Amino acid sequence: MSVTPVDLDDDAATTPPPVPSGRRSATWGLTWHGVRTVAALELRQRVRSTRWVVALVVWFLVVGALTFLVTGAIGMIDEQGLERGAIAFGAVTMLVLGLGLLVTPTLTSTAINGDRAAGTLATLQVTLLTPAEIAAGKLLAAWAAACAFLVASVPFLVLTLFLGDTPPTSLLAVLLLVAVLLATVCGMGLGWSALVSRTAGSTVLTFVTVAALTVFTPMLFGLTLPVVTTTEDVRVYGVPPQGVEADLMQCEEFTQESSVSHTERTWWLLGANPFVVVADAVPATTDTTVPPSEPLGAIREGVRDLRDGPPAVVDWCWIDDASPADSTASHNTTPVWPFGLALHLLLGAAGFAVAVRRLRVPQHQLARGTRVA
Repeated sequence: MSVTPVDLDDDAATTPPPVPSGRRSATWGLTWHGVRTVAALELRQRVRSTRWVVALVVWFLVVGALTFLVTGAIGMIDEQGLERGAIAFGAVTMLVLGLGLLVTPTLTSTAINGDRAAGTLATLQVTLLTPAEIAAGKLLAAWAAACAFLVASVPFLVLTLFLGDTPPTSLLAVLLLVAVLLATVCGMGLGWSALVSRTAGSTVLTFVTVAALTVFTPMLFGLTLPVVTTTEDVRVYGVPPQGVEADLMQCEEFTQESSVSHTERTWWLLGANPFVVVADAVPATTDTTVPPSEPLGAIREGVRDLRDGPPAVVDWCWIDDASPADSTASHNTTPVWPFGLALHLLLGAAGFAVAVRRLRVPQHQLARGTRVA
């Protein structure tokens, strides 16, 4: 029996895998393959967990129950049903946005420090994946999970459309804006998870950031009202003090000293609120009453009037429906939502940039007690 010698190619066994063609940054380089790989890993972990399915079912049941309760309550108040659809759509929209802002911070607030504590982050960092691809993949997976909750709410938003008074474009605007706002919250949580070594700390800071935009902004606006309120001479259209005792009262324009709140200096505090962003951007309903009775229109008109500041002439005429041309009836129609949306996008982008920088290896400084591998 003869033996045939075989030459072993040691070089082939030790040859590293080919590097993707083209030059790209070691930190900010992005490829769809890398982002998809990280996102798929993140989504597989979520799908395997039974808590994910339970959370979606609970969300669907809670939103459905609250929608029927709100619709029923509105039906009892508005017996004619003329504005029932617009009010229900606005109420459900605020409900979905509020619940989304409560759930979304938990999706990314532990995305980086949680993997670092479990020892799985270093496995990704030693691959050919760039820090930008790792951060983008985690952000994409978290946003997809948040959008799953949003999609589960679509049937109830569609249900309110069948009640009338709301154009279909309002539903499209709501879904698009809420999805973008949830993506920005995911970016903020990703940034905190990269900055803070403890998962509890990053979760708390993410919730505080969301609370600052939703709850603290109207509180600060109210607290700053005394600061921007002054006493000055204002032009008033109404019954003058000397004409109250007259037999024939008539409205006329006169000057009177009164307190004036210059809300045009602090309106941006309300403009940063995500509820204001959605309410101001949604197309107007068929409700033409002034002021609007449905919640989205009331918020939209109220914030725009506050942005305009005090009118040139204050309408205090209560004996007839006439009003001066420069009264509160004439207000600016310039939208407010671009400012709020730009602020949210800036905060989300800042969180993503922080996450990318903190994922770079090697790191010159790490927080005390941080696990490397």
